[in-house]
Amino acid sequence: MHSVSVYLNKNEYQILKNFSLKNNISMSYAIKKAFLEKLEDEFDIISFNKAYEEFLKDPQMLSLDEINKNLKKNLG
Repeated sequence: MHSVSVYLNKNEYQILKNFSLKNNISMSYAIKKAFLEKLEDEFDIISFNKAYEEFLKDPQMLSLDEINKNLKKNLG
């Protein structure tokens, strides 16, 4: 396992400490969880932008009924 040091000012440290105590988690876990959620958000944005660019190239829209029919047809 690897470790990383994070330097916080007094106010940042107190906020992190209070958050961790309130949620009954370690400060390390709080930082790790926030970092991983940020990465997931970034990945979602990249995925959305790619999908939106593809949609703009060939904008096809289906009604909910059409989607259901296609699903039923493809799933058997």
